[in-house]
Amino acid sequence: MDTYKILEIKQSVFADNNKQADLLRGELKKSGTFLLNLMSSPGAGKTQTVLRTIEALKDEMKIGIMEADIDSDVDAHAVAATGTKVIQLHTGGMCHLDADMTRQGLSGLETQGVDFVILENVGNLVCPAEFDTGASKNAMILSVPEGDDKPLKYPLMFSIVDVLLINKIDALGSGLFNFNPEAVRERVKKLNPNIRVIPISAKTGEGINEWADWIRAEVKKWNGK
Repeated sequence: MDTYKILEIKQSVFADNNKQADLLRGELKKSGTFLLNLMSSPGAGKTQTVLRTIEALKDEMKIGIMEADIDSDVDAHAVAATGTKVIQLHTGGMCHLDADMTRQGLSGLETQGVDFVILENVGNLVCPAEFDTGASKNAMILSVPEGDDKPLKYPLMFSIVDVLLINKIDALGSGLFNFNPEAVRERVKKLNPNIRVIPISAKTGEGINEWADWIRAEVKKWNGK
C-alpha cells in the first residue's frame, strides 16, 4: 500500500502572490523549516537528484518532499520507496506553483519538526520562474543533453535561482551533445553574478557531496547558526 497522500491543488485566490510568498517565508523562518524550490525542464533529472539528496542528508535532517505535477504520482512513488515523507501535488493543468499552492502543499505534508523540504516544481523553464513560491532558496537543474544555449533562451529562470546544478556530466565525454560547461558558467554569471554552479551526475553520484554541503550551509544560515 502506498504511504503518501495525493492533494489536488487549487488555483490561488490571492492577487498579490509576492506578498503571500513573503508571508510564507516568514512563517517558514519562524518554524525553522528550510524550503528549497527545485526547477528544471522535464527529463533534466529532478527526481533522481532528489533521491540522491535524500541519500546524502537523511541521517542528518528530517526531510519532506513535495512532488508537483500536472497529473500522475510516479515521482512521489519513487520518493516514498525511500521512507521519506512525501506528498504529491496535482496542479490541475497549471504549469507552475505559486505561494498559496505551496502553502496548501506544506499543510498537506504536515511539516512540524521537518528541517528541510524540497518542492520539486512542475517541469518547465518558463512558468515556474515567474511565480515566487515562498521558498527559502531557489535551485534549478540544467542537464547536458539540453545543450548549453538554455541561459540564452530562458534568461529569467537562470536569473532568479541561487544555485544551478549541471546534471548528467557523465555524458560530457560521449561526443553526443553540444555542451560547453564553461560557456554555461559564463552566460549564467552575466545574468546572475551571485549564482552558485555545481556540476553533478545524479546517476553516478559525482558532485552530490558539494551539493549536500551547499544545502547544509544554507540550512544553518536559515536557522541563524
